[in-house]
Amino acid sequence: MFINRELSWLSFGERLLELAQNKQTPLLERVKFLAIFSTGLDEFFQVRVAGLKDQLAAGLRVRSTDGKSPTEQLQLIKDEVTNLLDLEEIIFIDQIVPELKTKGVILSDWSSLDDEDRSYLVDVFDSSIFPVLTPLAVDPGHPFPYISNLSLNLAVLIGDPASNVQRFARVKIPQILDRFVVMPDGERFVPVEQVIASHLGVLFPNMSVLGHYTFRVTRNADLTLEEDEADDLLEAVEMELRRRRFGRAVRLEIQRGISSDVSLLLERELELEPEDVYFSDAPLDLGGLWSVYNLDRPDLHLPQFKSVPSPRLLPSDNNSVDIFASIRENDIMVHHPYESFTTSVEAFIEQAATDPNVLAIKQTLYRTSGDSPIVKALISAAELGKQVAVLVELKARFDEQANIEWARALERAGVHVVYGLVGLKTHCKCALVVRQEYDGIRRYCHIGTGNYNSKTARQYEDLGILTCDEDIGADLSDLFNFLTGYSKQSTFRKLILAPSSLRRYIVENIQREAALGALGKIIFKVNGLTDPTVIEALYRASQAGVSIDLIVRSVCSLRPGVPGLSENITVRSIVGRFLEHSRIFKFGGLPGHRAQYLIGSADLMERNLDRRVEAVVPVDDDEIQGRLDEILELDLHDDRNSWVMFEDGTFTKVKESVGLDNQSRLYELSKDRSDLARHH
Repeated sequence: MFINRELSWLSFGERLLELAQNKQTPLLERVKFLAIFSTGLDEFFQVRVAGLKDQLAAGLRVRSTDGKSPTEQLQLIKDEVTNLLDLEEIIFIDQIVPELKTKGVILSDWSSLDDEDRSYLVDVFDSSIFPVLTPLAVDPGHPFPYISNLSLNLAVLIGDPASNVQRFARVKIPQILDRFVVMPDGERFVPVEQVIASHLGVLFPNMSVLGHYTFRVTRNADLTLEEDEADDLLEAVEMELRRRRFGRAVRLEIQRGISSDVSLLLERELELEPEDVYFSDAPLDLGGLWSVYNLDRPDLHLPQFKSVPSPRLLPSDNNSVDIFASIRENDIMVHHPYESFTTSVEAFIEQAATDPNVLAIKQTLYRTSGDSPIVKALISAAELGKQVAVLVELKARFDEQANIEWARALERAGVHVVYGLVGLKTHCKCALVVRQEYDGIRRYCHIGTGNYNSKTARQYEDLGILTCDEDIGADLSDLFNFLTGYSKQSTFRKLILAPSSLRRYIVENIQREAALGALGKIIFKVNGLTDPTVIEALYRASQAGVSIDLIVRSVCSLRPGVPGLSENITVRSIVGRFLEHSRIFKFGGLPGHRAQYLIGSADLMERNLDRRVEAVVPVDDDEIQGRLDEILELDLHDDRNSWVMFEDGTFTKVKESVGLDNQSRLYELSKDRSDLARHH
């Protein structure tokens, strides 16, 4: 009844690689998809593979929902990852590199450089690289060094001419160095490890360099907190971050052609098995291709994209807009990145920070950008004497250190900072502004599907609702009291929260549609669908005749189209220029049956429904419901960015018929609405 979650993610990786070899996509955009695949695979090993290895080490006999043991899953992962890496190599070496060369962008080998180029790189090495390198010998007086997570390294075989003794040395390539050294023309790139390898004689003077090989280690990086050590959550997270550096190794990547002696030495010292080793002809860590993607070559990128202001938030002649007045008129939906995050969500918080009538601001921060206007606005609000309370989720994976720094900066400004809840991640995206008005206190709210991050808001497709609905405002007040104080409240007026009630709410609504039989209709748009309870409810609804369309970007454990089980369910995945990130739930909508719409932060996965604080809000406004229908219809009819899933878990690219690109069309519609509002 279920597709394996880990294999489903690897299937998503395969879709990314398909885009990397799609010749209809501009060349540097294909480079981007290679970089996304590489960094995504790193995280997959750090978290998912590491978790399976932890189960093995602990002797747990836990089986996945599809009935596989950890050992069986690890073997299937090994086979599939090997196939994907072989495909990645072919794409990079045989397609991307030659095609870039025809466009004047050259990924060079040291061996192909002329004397002038090498002279330039010698200067770069002497001035910028050599001072930060530390060669580490391995001998009876020097134990095997610790190899940090995801660091790029050179394994070097050194010979002593006097004694003929061979030694092993390791040279770490510091992460402060760019993955590729850029030549003066700005369009030629040399892997940094090749520049270092060509200067090993400088690092090991009067010694013979017998061989050198690039390698890279991936370690368990999942942060786990025990409740009995979390009296001070900030201190516990900082301690766990230090532990993470020494997590168990789970993968070893090695340059193909390495000496078997060196390979065995690395396996032994890192306590890895042969099945944990992956060999590559391509440069390791192709996530470093972001530096190539960022080249200023408009001819090799998609056309430049610029978000438009939301029609309801257009500035007047004096370049200012009263966001609070606009929200009082009616709820506002903003759709990023098509509609500007800066002139909507950021402006909402910035205006609240400076408005003398605003008494308090409360907000959740899960991930935010390095130079966050929202954090600056919250600090300004606190300095102006407003009550500001912020929940900073310290356990946001791989953003923990950044969030600790933000939390401390907010605290120094007098903001009331809460560090999340032990045992739960606070993943909901909520902001509450309390304002004194002529007729009393009014609460203004933002509830979204994406993070308060201006950088990702330009790259991720997300939704947000700005409202002053009294029930939602009261619910957010109660939610923040739950997050910052002591409360066991589990029922709310309009908000539906995880882990208290969201799964039950979703299942009950699925059952309500099932009771309608063929008159029932369900459409979900999520990033992941793995929760067995929800999947089983969808199967029962399908068997009752309900038409079910699922838009699932990455991981999906449900099998669509199985006779007698799910023949009324379709699953499609959309992967395009922007990361499809919004979550929309629609129940009903066939003639004579009014539809119910919800948006929020939650995917339909066990982690979201059981181990995270998530918020989903109903959408009652007719105009906004129409826009949600517009999004869903375009997603379901897109034939440029879409794949269809089969019952065995495989995906096939939708055959292009009318050439509908959902993302381009949504941008056109947003631009048309904004232009129309401006002219009126």
